[in-house]
Amino acid sequence: MIMITVSFLLGMILCLLFGVPYIDFLKKKLIGQYVKDLAPETHAKKQGTPTTGGVFIILAVITASITALMLAQRLTTDAFIILITLVFYTFAGFQDDYIKLKGKGNDGLTPRGKLLRQIAIALLPTLYVMMTNPYGSYFSIGHWVINLGWVYPLLSVFIITGSSNAYNLTDGLDGLAASTGIPAFIACSLIAIFSGYSEVAIISAAAAGALAGFLKYNKPKAQVFMGDTGSLAIGGLLGTLAVMGKFEFLLIFLAAVFVVETLSVIIQVTSFKTTGKRVFKMAPIHHHFELCNWSEKRVVIVFATVSLICSIFAVGLFELFVKGII
Repeated sequence: MIMITVSFLLGMILCLLFGVPYIDFLKKKLIGQYVKDLAPETHAKKQGTPTTGGVFIILAVITASITALMLAQRLTTDAFIILITLVFYTFAGFQDDYIKLKGKGNDGLTPRGKLLRQIAIALLPTLYVMMTNPYGSYFSIGHWVINLGWVYPLLSVFIITGSSNAYNLTDGLDGLAASTGIPAFIACSLIAIFSGYSEVAIISAAAAGALAGFLKYNKPKAQVFMGDTGSLAIGGLLGTLAVMGKFEFLLIFLAAVFVVETLSVIIQVTSFKTTGKRVFKMAPIHHHFELCNWSEKRVVIVFATVSLICSIFAVGLFELFVKGII
């Protein structure tokens, strides 16, 4: 538990330190976000805000994780697989951001190109778990164990890729992605340490700490956005940790806010294409609440609170399964 605390604090402090020179660099180079025409009118003022802040978030996560893992003597192959996957997702997100910035618009990688990259990266932890973990192809929680066989790799890739996209969709308001991600990663850390996956626990704590540090720069009015560089990578990390720590089922609750954000888009698109009508005023759903006259701050606070409640529920549910109550 000490190393988890160390990892969290290191992640937060390093993110705070790395943020200052990186944001200054972005401002000097005039590297700013382009706001979609479809976004709520209140978002027009965000035009030009520095983006790709995910670079210093991920740098903080990796540095804090490696330091804490070395101190705990847990710098294992499992840890390297998680961190390498994180790096690959960061590069994919940065490529998307770079294309947007170069084209001075909001069109980056094609949806197909982005998805193919995400799937390819997700195969790394998926295949590794299946080859090295005795329960690699099992869907397990507590005393419940189900052998999924060849279905498992499909499920694992779906979980990691879906998590990456879901977190990416959530990153639409100042402080929203970070504040909803912090409780999710803290819960991941607690579940992992109780399960004996110390590497997963330490890296989860580092991610939570880095997001806490990033909030200083991303809270309203944001000084910097994490961009796809951060959101694709952090979402992918959340899914990877669930797969590596064998708590895939609990991700439904840990990532409840991100799941709802994704479902709102699916429902909106499906409804409009089939009936010509929209279910929400705008999707993802955080924009719907904005158009219902909720302030940006109120949306963030409510969503962060929901994420906290769902994360606590996930940890509690895990305890019930472990103790055999369920």
